[in-house]
Amino acid sequence: MRTMIPLLIILSLNVAATSSAADDPGPIIEALEQYQAALGHEIDKIHKEIDDVLWTQRIGDVAVVEKVRIYGPPRWKEPEPDGIGAGNPVKFYTYLFTPKGFGEQKLPLLVLPHGGVHADFTTYYAHIVRELVAQGYIVVAPEFRGSTGYGKEFYELIDYGGREVGDCLAARDWAVANHPRVDPDRVGILGWSHGGLIALMSLFDHPESYACAFAGVPVSDLVMRMGVWGPDYQSYYDADYHIGQTPKENIEEYKRRSPVWNIKKLSKPLRIHTNPHDEDVTYIEVEHLIQALKAEDKDFEYEVYDVPGGHSFDRLDTPEAWTIRREIYDFLARYLDPPKPGITLGLTAEGRAAP
Repeated sequence: MRTMIPLLIILSLNVAATSSAADDPGPIIEALEQYQAALGHEIDKIHKEIDDVLWTQRIGDVAVVEKVRIYGPPRWKEPEPDGIGAGNPVKFYTYLFTPKGFGEQKLPLLVLPHGGVHADFTTYYAHIVRELVAQGYIVVAPEFRGSTGYGKEFYELIDYGGREVGDCLAARDWAVANHPRVDPDRVGILGWSHGGLIALMSLFDHPESYACAFAGVPVSDLVMRMGVWGPDYQSYYDADYHIGQTPKENIEEYKRRSPVWNIKKLSKPLRIHTNPHDEDVTYIEVEHLIQALKAEDKDFEYEVYDVPGGHSFDRLDTPEAWTIRREIYDFLARYLDPPKPGITLGLTAEGRAAP
């Protein structure tokens, strides 16, 4: 990256000299924008490398932290269908957290997909992973296609609500097949926001693979969401490398990727949380999902929490969030039977977050 700045300056000067750039600054602006985008991906890589070190520091006392590279389904859209490598599986990384202190007994597995249209699994989730491994869960957290921290090419493999769900299933299947302590009959999935959408779609599309799911403030209806957040947000989806069309141009594609239009598939235990003060996934979006499930006479649990915290209300380090997460863990424990479900959330006498 160090060489890109002088190269860009030379490029800009050449453009200015040969195409009257003083009258038409467009080429220079375009070059600067391309450089800014490339720099953003490089910065994301640095953030990821830092976080990989921090994971062991944050939870290494309670879990064995590993990062493995596996593969999921092929690309949804092949730029060159007949080219070299077309149809190959997409390779990606996944975190694996194995709790310490439970002997050699079989343990339940939780798949934990991260949130964000383009984001990654960061130590933002460290306190939640600590709480899960303290109960005896093995946690697998896939960095599915479109995640940040792995460069432009991987970023542009995004398939929101599509084959990223297959990546999470691949992470689940890899852990079941290769981790000697995973109980294949006790596998669940939980996530918030975009991760909540993945949890829902995973349970809908692969009920044989999951015993239950928790979806917190889940993205539920992409058609509604585009109307709420407008063109800038829409650009993540109608980009050429992603869906490539707006909801107006292809509404069925957006419905295919939205939980609210797939609720007829629900056949396993599900719990949903939402908040009327959510500033990201608006309450009306999750309310639409809840109403659709009720209209279909589906058996599920949900709770609307009128507490501070907005989109992160049950992921904070506050008494309200600890109480609510206890309810999440109680739900999961009913179906996954972890060896130590009754952990206490909050702070220890030393001031360190429990457990």
